[in-house]
Order: sequence, then structure tokens, then C-alpha cells
Amino acid sequence: MTASVVSIVYVNDAPAAARFYGDLLGMSPSFETPGYITFDLGPGADLGLWSGQFEDLSPDVPRTSEVCLAIDGGRPDELNATFEQWKSNGVTILREPHDAGFGLTFLAADPDGNRIRVAPKG
Repeated sequence: MTASVVSIVYVNDAPAAARFYGDLLGMSPSFETPGYITFDLGPGADLGLWSGQFEDLSPDVPRTSEVCLAIDGGRPDELNATFEQWKSNGVTILREPHDAGFGLTFLAADPDGNRIRVAPKG
């Protein structure tokens, strides 16, 4: 059986969220519908942005998932450069770079309030 893991992030506006994540990831979506958009992250891994518009999910529901973007090598200078770039691009920063025991990490949020953690690939 061939399987792929799709991490789904619930958003209020899938196209707007796709523009946000596309800018962060430096890539274009691999699949698009009005309410569901995915990014191919490599063999067996996808990021799905789902508005829930077909299930009558209210935009008022708090979004609380967390996506972790793992940086190869996990060098502090690379993580700090990503932090500075995101900050200068107006990304909401929830927690600045800090050592969390597994390495340097920081926490940001997408426009829907979903958490985005940047950490070393471990």
C-alpha cells in the first residue's frame, strides 16, 4: 500500500491561507479547489489547507493546530535568519527564538491563529 501523510490545517479562507503558506514555503500549491488546497512537501508528505466550507464550519471557531517546519541541520544562524525574515515580512510572532531542550525554536501564527513552529530537523 502506498500512503501519504497529509497534515490538515483548518483555515477560514483557503486561497488567502495558500498565499500565506506559499510565501513562507517558497512554493506553489499542488492541488487547488475553492475550499481545499494542498502543498506537496516531498515523498509521502503534504500540507492541506481546509476551509470546511462544505461542512458548515463557522469562521468564528478558534484555530489551534500547530505545523512544525523542521530545518535541515538545525543551525542556529539559519533558524535566526528565518525568524528575522518572517518578522520583517509581518508574520505574527508568538515566541521569539529560544532553546526548548531539543534545540533553538520559535513560534509564529498564520492569519487564522494556527501555530507554526520552526525547529531543527531531528
